[in-house]
Amino acid sequence: MKSVRRTRGTPPPDAFEAAPGLRNPHLQTVVGRIVRRRPEPRYDRVRLDTDDGDFIDLDLWRGPEDPAGTCLLLHGLEGSARSGYMVTTSEALAAAGIQAVALNFRSCSGEPNRLPRAYHSGQTDDIERALAWVGERYPGVPRAAVGFSLGGNALLNLLGRDRSDRGLRAAAVISVPYDLAASAAALDRGPSRLYGRRFLRSLRAKAREKAARFPDAVAPGAASARTLREFDDLLTAPLHGFRDAADYYERCSSGQFVGSVTIPALLLHSRDDPLAPAASIPVDMIRRQPNLSLQLTERGGHLGFLGRGSGTGPRGWLEQTIAEYISAALSAARTASNAEGAQVVL
Repeated sequence: MKSVRRTRGTPPPDAFEAAPGLRNPHLQTVVGRIVRRRPEPRYDRVRLDTDDGDFIDLDLWRGPEDPAGTCLLLHGLEGSARSGYMVTTSEALAAAGIQAVALNFRSCSGEPNRLPRAYHSGQTDDIERALAWVGERYPGVPRAAVGFSLGGNALLNLLGRDRSDRGLRAAAVISVPYDLAASAAALDRGPSRLYGRRFLRSLRAKAREKAARFPDAVAPGAASARTLREFDDLLTAPLHGFRDAADYYERCSSGQFVGSVTIPALLLHSRDDPLAPAASIPVDMIRRQPNLSLQLTERGGHLGFLGRGSGTGPRGWLEQTIAEYISAALSAARTASNAEGAQVVL
């Protein structure tokens, strides 16, 4: 069986082959998290005030002084700019001459936010604010974005809901839960319950902190929720304007929006993903879009993709796949822009 299946679009790099001893999806998922850890990422922090009186924190990689492009990185559930995959991808992008800017979703930057609201899989206003800042900070430099898991779902919401490119020339999303209800169900049963429990420990701790500061905004039972769906019912949904978890999942699942994305985009997913079932990927919809390139590997777990002979960290298969795709797409965008400028001069 082939190790990768993809649709049309900018060709991705070499097909993925799991490293020896790491063919199990749970090993890929867990070991991937371990080997990508970095003690002290080379970030500089910028804080942006939001229109509602809160803030978001951006972490800028200390990369090239004159970047050929910029790339906004969006982390997954209960991650941050310091998550291993965010750091190693920032390193790989910097090596390709691209300035990486990592957005910490609200409550994830290491400092409690000023308001009760946090973040969720369909929230896009903070992403838009971050993209606007990047455009102002690096005028005339082509922009891209990369979203991991929940961050990828939010990015597809942003790009697909109203078919706008948001000033981006390319995007990549990895291990996206295209069907949020299916992903929540996967995290509540079988071996994947271990991941669900890990997420819940962090989420419940934040719920306790929010309940102490904003007792009128947080349901008392949120801090003792037994499943992710129950947590979304008690906190995520009411805090962000949804009727319940089912309403939240239905309105924010990116599978319904991906076919409306208009820019070149790489969609990377493993068939054995234990957190975001590959069965929820709208493959037929994606295949109809020439700008979308679906790279569907047989193995790789969730945000794992530890390949044979590809090293780890910024030299890993996942990081190089992302960096090469984004670099090629931004280079094509610069060429097209230069050609348009030359026609205008003539």
